[in-house]
Amino acid sequence: IGIGREEIGQRKNGSIFPITLSISEINLGDRKLFAGIIHDLTEQKNAEENIKKLNTDLEKRVEERTEKLVEVVNKLLVTNDTLKNEIKERKAAETALKKSQVEVRKALEKEKELNELKSRFVSMASHEFRTPLSTILSSASLIGRYTEPGTEAKREKHVNRIKSAVGNLTGILNDFLSLSKLEEGRFENVPETFNLVETANQVIDELKSICKSNQQIIYEHLSERKVVILDKKFTHNIFINLLSNAIKYSEKAIHLTTEITENKILIIVKDQGIGIPEIEQEYLFTRFFRAKNATNIQGTGLGLNIVRKYLELMGGTITFVSELNQGTTFTIVFPIELTSTPLLKKEGL
Repeated sequence: IGIGREEIGQRKNGSIFPITLSISEINLGDRKLFAGIIHDLTEQKNAEENIKKLNTDLEKRVEERTEKLVEVVNKLLVTNDTLKNEIKERKAAETALKKSQVEVRKALEKEKELNELKSRFVSMASHEFRTPLSTILSSASLIGRYTEPGTEAKREKHVNRIKSAVGNLTGILNDFLSLSKLEEGRFENVPETFNLVETANQVIDELKSICKSNQQIIYEHLSERKVVILDKKFTHNIFINLLSNAIKYSEKAIHLTTEITENKILIIVKDQGIGIPEIEQEYLFTRFFRAKNATNIQGTGLGLNIVRKYLELMGGTITFVSELNQGTTFTIVFPIELTSTPLLKKEGL
């Protein structure tokens, strides 16, 4: 009593059907009554049977499909082995073709780059040559007018203007010739032993004539060692390029610092000039690149690209930090290899 359970019921007509039977006890004074509730489960049982039948049919279909799938997979495996061999042969042919295409593309890109280089140089030269040539022409014409005594200062002024203009033209031509030789592989890194401090001071003397009024190059060497094993000509040109740029883009003193440690050679050039806009700094070493704030200052946009190519040949690196209207600092690092260390010690430096 009080617990429902499944039973089998029988109708008046004798048919049997599934039921749930619940019996409860009721006390009425001294009488005890029992109430029974019967629920017909025929539909529920029929639904369960249908579900079982459907599951059985589904399992059978899955088995049949699985057998077919296994058959198809086996056929695919055989086909796949055949395709693998064909693909391997095609890949070998494609690799050979790609290699050939890459070589052709490189040659075309090189030719295109050289043509673009020539085009840019013609465009740049027509602009950059015009100003110094006009200066030379006008100064040469004016010099002829100052023949009287007392006009020596005016003649000297125009002579200096001509010298400066010729120097600018020479610099432009040297930049282009250096780049052309580097592109053609006509420059080789030839390390030799030389005094870095003497070379730096020699470059400073060479550049004094182009320094602006009240502008000077302040040089400091921070170590006892002075002798290095580098390509002397490349090193000289790197000094020239970085220092002349600093002079060109700054009105104040330029600081040159060198140092030779146990494992590296440092060259640092710092100016207090116009700086490089942050948005353009990623293009600084690109050929013919000129920052927007430098378009009114004469230059080819080749110098730093050439410096980087020198450093690639010498195994050095160049980095920079720049702030607009505050200045730029270039840092060059040459690692000292084990082969060069004994020589430095031999020199006693």
